[in-house]
Amino acid sequence: MGRIDLGMASSMSQVIEQLQWAGHKAGSSGLVLGSGGNLSGRVPGSDVFAVTGSGTWLDDLGVDDFSIVRLDGAVVDGNPHPSSELKLHLASYHARPDINAIIHLHPQSSVLLDALGHRIRLITIDHVYYVRDIVTTKWLPSGSAELAEAGADAIKAANVVILGHHGCSVVAETVELAYKRAANLEEAALATYRALTLGNSDAECPSEYRRLLDKRESSVRLRSSH
Repeated sequence: MGRIDLGMASSMSQVIEQLQWAGHKAGSSGLVLGSGGNLSGRVPGSDVFAVTGSGTWLDDLGVDDFSIVRLDGAVVDGNPHPSSELKLHLASYHARPDINAIIHLHPQSSVLLDALGHRIRLITIDHVYYVRDIVTTKWLPSGSAELAEAGADAIKAANVVILGHHGCSVVAETVELAYKRAANLEEAALATYRALTLGNSDAECPSEYRRLLDKRESSVRLRSSH
């Protein structure tokens, strides 16, 4: 990381370590196969983020597999060939200045249920806590400006997006939280699939739990504003 200052390089190294962890977890959990999917993490408060390079395998990421990119799209260090979905990451950071991590994976159950027209249901309290809401988009060409625009527009309404016939785009303030959201999305899809095979089409976590979460978080925001 010779083209960014030492302080930024140290912070970026920590972000990359977190992304390596998330990539390994995604691979070992079956959330991604081969080189499908891509990850990025931003140094909080900065205009620089790390994103996996083109063709990299998420379960075996080395430091040299990351491109360091500014929010204006310039590659300023690291791998000179960032992910083919760089446009999606750039558009998402511009749409949501509050986020510091984007996880784009190809979770098979989530994509399958969406393609078949089944809404993924949040059945457990973990599903509700981490996923909350899911927005879906139609199929759009991979790596295209159209896909980037649709994905960025969708995350204005939710932190979890299913990109039709493609994968998911999940955002958060931290890499760890983004991964937990992605993992719980696929777990919710699997639970929905199993419920459907058992003939159930309406089981969901009681809505009262969501209301309790919303009330608790509203109280926290109110206290922090004083």
